Amino acid sequence: MKTVLITNITQSQVKPIRAGYCASFLCQLRGLMFRESIPAGEGLLLVQKKDDKLGASIHMMFMRFDICAVWINQACEVVDVRYAPRWGLAFAPRASACYILEMNTAHLNDFSIGDKVSIDELPSQS
Repeated sequence: MKTVLITNITQSQVKPIRAGYCASFLCQLRGLMFRESIPAGEGLLLVQKKDDKLGASIHMMFMRFDICAVWINQACEVVDVRYAPRWGLAFAPRASACYILEMNTAHLNDFSIGDKVSIDELPSQS
């Protein structure tokens, strides 16, 4: 899985998040399920083909921990930020999105609706 760095351009004091890039159906189906936790500073970026509300919805079934979910559209603008508790049925963004950044709840206040972000691929580590 490739790794990306998500930087909040609007709030420059926020440290970038290092995230796995998850574009396949199986990767997205598994997501963070069955993991014990996710460290602060790391995340998982779920990638859809286009901006969509329904396609960008997430579930928290079989999750062992709560997360912060940030929805980002194709223009790299944050369209929603939510606290998603473990075992929650479904969470959909307020507006259409094609990226969903799942990360530790410590980052809940690091992103706000309207923030611009950059998503940059990191070199692979062999």
